[in-house]
Amino acid sequence: MRPAPGSPPRVGLFGLLGSGNLGNDGSLEAVLGYLRAAHPEAVVDARCAGPGTVATRYGIPATRLHWYRGEYRTAARPGTIAAKGLGKLVDAARTAAWVRRHDVVIVPGMGVLEATLPLRPWGFPYALFLLCAGGRLAGTRVALVGVGADVIGDRPTRALVRWSARLAAYRSYRDGLSRDALRSMGVDTARDEVYDDLAFALPAPPPGGPPGGPPGPVCVGVMDFHGGNDDRARAGAIHRRYVDGTTRFVRALAAEGRGVRLLTGDAADAPVAAAIAGAVDSPLVTVAEAASLTALMKETAAADAVVATRYHNLVCALRTGTPTLALGYAAKSAALMDRMGLGAFCHPAREVDPGLLLEQFRALERRSAELRRTLAERNAAVDRRLADQFTALTAALFPKPGHAPREDS
Repeated sequence: MRPAPGSPPRVGLFGLLGSGNLGNDGSLEAVLGYLRAAHPEAVVDARCAGPGTVATRYGIPATRLHWYRGEYRTAARPGTIAAKGLGKLVDAARTAAWVRRHDVVIVPGMGVLEATLPLRPWGFPYALFLLCAGGRLAGTRVALVGVGADVIGDRPTRALVRWSARLAAYRSYRDGLSRDALRSMGVDTARDEVYDDLAFALPAPPPGGPPGGPPGPVCVGVMDFHGGNDDRARAGAIHRRYVDGTTRFVRALAAEGRGVRLLTGDAADAPVAAAIAGAVDSPLVTVAEAASLTALMKETAAADAVVATRYHNLVCALRTGTPTLALGYAAKSAALMDRMGLGAFCHPAREVDPGLLLEQFRALERRSAELRRTLAERNAAVDRRLADQFTALTAALFPKPGHAPREDS
């Protein structure tokens, strides 16, 4: 049933939320904070990958994104393939019914319009297309808020992403590269705005130690990295080179007597962190067990410097004003570092050179005081842009009586 006129707005949150990716959940937390502050009357629920986690952690009702529970397992046997196919049909009906019960559905941040990591078109791109098409048919406003995008080579994935963006009622991006990518794929982005990643809206903890105190650790964020969507044929080689290079870098820091905290950003990263810690075999190297972006920010705030691969590990470090070096795996990492004034401190995750990485790290530390001032200035500007983002979101999705909401095309 559609919400009754005059009733509190019903808002749905949609995405790969609660599945172990801390960046995705941080974007959800930021949007929930906005809704609770600006629209406390709204009735909020979620459709997501980990409904139990979302319901328990954030206190909102949640339903499963996919009908078939083995959606992200490889289908090899005929019965499994048939179950997946049936699930696609069931999900079309389930999504349409869920969308229709809402006034607004928000996709909070995340790289939902990109394929910089391995991705199949019939997975999340298909789910997002069902959402946006269902919203257009039901008259429910679907908003892609602060999302990431990239030019996609695979034709089926590109088509689903392009149509999802076209059918959404509102779009904004976390960087200019994302808007440019959608424009190049045939989406009219003339009315779309660029703000910043939603995770920057989370409150930053205070710095860990007093000035002049004992040296803090170096945080090294690691990732279960196998290259991108077009690298499947050489994924194993890319992964081995990344792990070996990162291990040698961490070993060099430990040999100098530096404490190292290994950070993760997804449940899949834990084995990589354990392998690196085991290979270095030093009491100076420990693995942080952070369960949220807030916990990750506490780790980076206490550090002297951060070297990180995952995009939202970088966000956490930059948000806390800690000098940061990016082991970048996509253009979005370089764009973020450049926007925050640290564009000179990027190193390719596909080709980790431990010696060069150590040189870049030492240059980063030599400029630590200067970079902390730069980050303080850039974070203040980010705060202003995100305040503008939430103001624009309210105008687009929660218009005052007599004012029609904006529809993008």
